Amino acid sequence: MVSPVELTQALIRCPSVTPEDAGALKTLSDVLDAAGFTTHRLRFEEDGTAPIDNIFSVIGEKGKGKHLCFAGHTDVVPTGPESKWTYPPFAAEIHDGKLYGRGAADMKSNVACFAVAALRYVEKHGVPNGQISLLITGDEEAEAVNGTVKVLPWMDAEGFIPDAALVGEPSNPEVLGEYIKIGRRGSFNGDLLIKGKQGHVAYPHLANNPVPIMAKVAAALTDAVLDTGNAHFQATNLEVTSIDVENRADNVIAADARAKFNIRFNDEWTVETLEAEIRRIIETVTKDYELNIRCNAHSFVTAPSPYTDVVVGAIKDLTGRTPELSTSGGTSDARFIAQYCPVVEFGIINATNHQIDEHVKVDDIEKLTDIYEEIIRRYFND
Repeated sequence: MVSPVELTQALIRCPSVTPEDAGALKTLSDVLDAAGFTTHRLRFEEDGTAPIDNIFSVIGEKGKGKHLCFAGHTDVVPTGPESKWTYPPFAAEIHDGKLYGRGAADMKSNVACFAVAALRYVEKHGVPNGQISLLITGDEEAEAVNGTVKVLPWMDAEGFIPDAALVGEPSNPEVLGEYIKIGRRGSFNGDLLIKGKQGHVAYPHLANNPVPIMAKVAAALTDAVLDTGNAHFQATNLEVTSIDVENRADNVIAADARAKFNIRFNDEWTVETLEAEIRRIIETVTKDYELNIRCNAHSFVTAPSPYTDVVVGAIKDLTGRTPELSTSGGTSDARFIAQYCPVVEFGIINATNHQIDEHVKVDDIEKLTDIYEEIIRRYFND
């Protein structure tokens, strides 16, 4: 049987910079299929986006017993200047107990660990009275429109919706066992236009300068206390990310001013109530504006349950640490899965995600595989 380190290396050696697959999904599915899994390769596309391959690999009888699904991705972000890497980003070299390469942490090691954990479980205990599956996409790091979000409706139509899911995003800042992600804040983007009237700076009475108005609006938005958080979530946070007047002349009052902002919001809000509050704040300064909003992700939380107890127990037994149940961090594909079943996230150390010289400890790969195997065992056998 392939080791998790060897499989991680094989996956890293596939330069699957999104949206390219570069053989990563076949590398994984060949290992799973050889052990008795059935793999469905699914390609999705839509206008203006690259076609993306995904796989759903499953073992066990459909509709019988419980179904545990692991979700992850094999696409990676660009390497940046390869000359700045100490070791080639797709060579998957091991030095001083660390495996280097793009995707080592985010998240090819996690995918390899669960795949090998599932194979070891089946080898020791046989096919479970239920199903073990892997939903692996090539579209997580970019648009995330032809990946998990489209595989799930296919799974639903085919009768493959799991009872519980585990997303292998790297969740631990320093050591294995620190955190389990049980939810995420939502993400809300705003494009704001403040209308003015262009004119000469020497004749301000003949113009209407939108810049001071925008400055006041930006201050009002960033100063607002939207909430103070709750038992599961930190406070909702608004950040103005850009302000632009498209004016490079010193002696011209701009015609209008534009700003972009992002809000990471908790479950105290819906998109509708949050938009209403943002408009209320803006209108304390001006009524002459345009606002377009986009919600990339809704907030969600998986309440503590026997399933979360399984994950916590496995981690505690194998690391000696009781992980904190957290909703911190950015968005992930768990936001799509949460619409179908309870989902948590647990994976390797995330300290070098997306960085030059991304790497993970070889010992952590082995330990994470043991944890995943124990989660599977407890889920089906306890």
